[in-house]
Amino acid sequence: PPDSPWIRVRANALQRRGEQRFFDAKIAESIADFDAFISLYPEQDPHHWQRGLSYYYAEEYEKGKAQFERHQTVNTQDVENAVWHFLCAVRAPGGKVESARKDLIPIERDSRVPMKEVHDLFAGRGSVDAVLTAAREDNDGVLSETERNHLCYAHLYLGLYFEALGETEKSAEHIRLAAFDYAMDHYMGKTAQVHAKLRGITDK
Repeated sequence: PPDSPWIRVRANALQRRGEQRFFDAKIAESIADFDAFISLYPEQDPHHWQRGLSYYYAEEYEKGKAQFERHQTVNTQDVENAVWHFLCAVRAPGGKVESARKDLIPIERDSRVPMKEVHDLFAGRGSVDAVLTAAREDNDGVLSETERNHLCYAHLYLGLYFEALGETEKSAEHIRLAAFDYAMDHYMGKTAQVHAKLRGITDK
């Protein structure tokens, strides 16, 4: 039965190993673990944004797009979900920036810095400067941990934005900042590092 302690332990181990494999840039292996986790707990499928990220890096863009559409049903106000859906939509067969922009999932209530500005940028009504200005809380020259985190997110999503636009050098510039200069040890901070590894972006 799915509520047996053994199944729970096994599922948790698969989920953790899938995440670790993703961080090690072993993308196919991470998907295999996430699939195995979801086969034990099928009701977790719509919650599984981590598998969506793995799909993007595995170039399984249609599967990624579908995963983020399902995630939207359980997490309705998350700019990051809208953005990853956009990224997969652009790269899926027949995908274009214009149509992905038209289908960008509307998000009204993600109060995290700098998510409103990131959403505006992907929607085609924002700017790179607006994202960076929002991420820099003050100009006293001292980088707080909070500000560092905001800049990590800002540069990760700017890097992904320019990747969607096919502007490889600009993308690498921002990913480098997210992965190294403003490195953070959480899932999205590590995603920036995985991106750098997979795209051959090194620290200066």
